[in-house]
Amino acid sequence: MKEEKKAAKKKAAKKVTKKLESILDLNSNNIWDLDEFAIAEAWERERGEEDFSISELKLLNTIRLAFEVVHYNPEDEREAQKYENGGWAKLKHCHEEKGCVAIRRKAIERITDLSYENIRHISTAMLLELIDRNFGGGWDAIALAIRDIIETGFEISTTQLPASRIHAPGGTVEKKMAQGFDVLEIPKGTWVEAIFAKKKDPVEKIHMDLPERQYDEDGNPIPLPDDLDNLDEMEDDSLDNDDTYYSSITPVADVKDLEEEGLSIEDINESDEEE
Repeated sequence: MKEEKKAAKKKAAKKVTKKLESILDLNSNNIWDLDEFAIAEAWERERGEEDFSISELKLLNTIRLAFEVVHYNPEDEREAQKYENGGWAKLKHCHEEKGCVAIRRKAIERITDLSYENIRHISTAMLLELIDRNFGGGWDAIALAIRDIIETGFEISTTQLPASRIHAPGGTVEKKMAQGFDVLEIPKGTWVEAIFAKKKDPVEKIHMDLPERQYDEDGNPIPLPDDLDNLDEMEDDSLDNDDTYYSSITPVADVKDLEEEGLSIEDINESDEEE
C-alpha cells in the first residue's frame, strides 16, 4: 500500500511539468499543470512589455487559484529572507516600486484543503489517500461541506461488509473495480467499509458572447440595443396588463329591460314623484 502511495505522489509530481509559451496564456485550466518556476520564467520574459500592466492583476488572480501569493518588499532583508527557500518563486511587478510577489503551490495534505477549484485537478488515488488520513473515520466522518466538494468531481459510493466477505468473487468490490472505480478499505472491527471513487467526466461549459458594456462620462452604463428593445416590450406589456384604469371604475349595476318588467319610463317617473 505504501509503495502505491509513493507511486501516486511521483505521478502527481510529474504532471506539473508543462511549460508556458506566454504568461498571457495563463488561465484557470492550465494553471494546475504548471509549477511556480515555470510561471516565474514566463512572467519575467514579458514583464517589460508596454501593455503588461493591464494584465498583471488578472494574472495574479488566476495564479491565486492554485498558488499562495504573497506581496513583500525585496529591500527588507528580513522579510525577503522568508522567501529564499521553501519552494517560493519570485515575480517582480511591472512597476518595480510596487515590490515583489512570492508564489508557492498550495499544498493539499488534508481533506480540508480540498476546494471546488482544485477537486477536479487531483487523482482518484490522491483523494482516497486524503480520506484515509482523515482519522480512519470513513465517509460519514467527513463534513457535509467537504463531501459536497468531493462529489462535484468524483462519483462516490460506499458499502459495509464483513471482513470475510469483502473480497468474495463476483461481489461488490470486484464489480465496482470492473466499472473503473478505485477502492479504499477501512477496517471497522470485524466489518470493512469500502469507499469507491471514480473521477467524473468533465462537463462542457456553455459560453455566451455578450456585447461589451460601455459607460458615459459620468460612469453610468450606456443601455445596449437589446436593453432598449426589452424596455419597449416591458412598457407595452405593462400597458396591456395594467388593470388600474379599469379597476378604478365602479362596475355598472345590472339594468333590466323595462318592457320585460311591464313598466315604462312614465311609471318610473311617477314612482319617484310619489316618494
